[in-house]
Amino acid sequence: MNAFSRRSACPALSAPMQTGDGLLVRLNPVTGGLAPKSLIGLCESALRHGNGIMEVTARGSLQIRGLTADSARLLAAEVDALGISVRTGVPVETGPLAGIDPQEIADPRPLAERIRAAIEEAGLTARLGPKVSVVVDGGGQLAMDALTADVRLSAVRTGSAIQWRVSIAGDARSAKPLATVNADAARDIAVAALRMVAEKGREAHTRDLTERQLNSLASWHSVTPPSVLPDISPARGEIDLSPPASPITNAASISNKRGVPAAELLISPLAGEMSGRTEGGAKERQPKTSPIGTFALTDSHALGIGLPFGSMPAHPLIDLASQAFDLGSTEIRLAPGRALLFLGLSSTTCSSLQASAAALGFVTDTTDPRIRIAACPGMPACASGRIATRAIAETIATESADLLDASLTLHISGCAKGCAHPGPAALTLVGDENGAGLVVDGTANALPAGYRPGYDAARGVGGVLAAMRAQRHPGETVAACLTRLGSAGIAELYRRN
Repeated sequence: MNAFSRRSACPALSAPMQTGDGLLVRLNPVTGGLAPKSLIGLCESALRHGNGIMEVTARGSLQIRGLTADSARLLAAEVDALGISVRTGVPVETGPLAGIDPQEIADPRPLAERIRAAIEEAGLTARLGPKVSVVVDGGGQLAMDALTADVRLSAVRTGSAIQWRVSIAGDARSAKPLATVNADAARDIAVAALRMVAEKGREAHTRDLTERQLNSLASWHSVTPPSVLPDISPARGEIDLSPPASPITNAASISNKRGVPAAELLISPLAGEMSGRTEGGAKERQPKTSPIGTFALTDSHALGIGLPFGSMPAHPLIDLASQAFDLGSTEIRLAPGRALLFLGLSSTTCSSLQASAAALGFVTDTTDPRIRIAACPGMPACASGRIATRAIAETIATESADLLDASLTLHISGCAKGCAHPGPAALTLVGDENGAGLVVDGTANALPAGYRPGYDAARGVGGVLAAMRAQRHPGETVAACLTRLGSAGIAELYRRN
């Protein structure tokens, strides 16, 4: 197995990953965003060295596809020549409007930088798996609630002070809370938790920590942490971490007491977004505010524009970035939810750019039916894909737009791994050796209730939706109608239409 086929690793710029359409690289700018001309340069480089497909992932990373070993090196050199510095090491993520959102509770960037520095100082980067991540959420118009993380820190107001709520292993709704503390203690708890994970090996996550370790982390704010984080924790055996012992310097590994398989724990299996997979287990649940639309900043506006299913050819993206530059946009940030945020615009220029984006095929409206569909790249982009997921998704979105309401989640997966939507969906199309299977109210790895040929899958789903159009009661949601029709009835509609 060579370096380009390790599907457990992150496809960083310096470590591309093999997929069905060649090598893939993922990058995150250190500055958080790109100048319009820099994004244009990246797109031109992708056209020269890859297949010209640009992607923004569920966590807001930029991916370039279709590279070879030689062209990946040329791409990396051109990224450097463009002056784009990319992040390496353990991902410590902040929101796409961090530091410029007048509604945020606190600017998360200083704390995020302190956590990054502490991770490096403690020598943890090489000891942690590639999918371990930290979220530092300052709140505001685009919070990070929908992203899972090993450690998440959320700004909260406590009287006149700003503190940080620290929790582990999940998204904003499912993560286990540990403590609400000041920034110094929040940093130390985060690094202590990562040290405990590192002691368990590169496959471990905070979901694997024991109750005893969690209790020690929760009590950390009651002791005075050291100013330096030396790596002196033992490789085996557990040490009692009750105060005054520091969990940063004494964390150790023991097995999961519950014996729960990793796939059943809070963070979904973190195998990477090789073919559209949500890195770090990002849940495909809408954040409390969609990244698509206009956002008022202190002295300007930002416009959020989505990529259909997270993917777009380079040429329309070049056109959009060029128009953004002409309209005065100063920066383009990557946003969770597979979107781009164009900064430095006025309300008038936001409207102009939004109209241009719609004409180019981008997602500009939160009612766009493509938002209701999660689709991985599928065949032929992914070696595991058995059906042409994106073509099926586009057909369904075009022909059945009126039935893709907010109650419905439609997942189209090239294989049973379910990369684009790890959780259950109302309807899931999944490709396997039998064709395109339909799963009702389940995940891509569930047993399909019915099959039809992959090339004809869109017509089958269209038949199901058409039947619902005829049978739906006044005021009834699509999801409620599906429930009433039942799994057997839906499968029969899928097979026969």
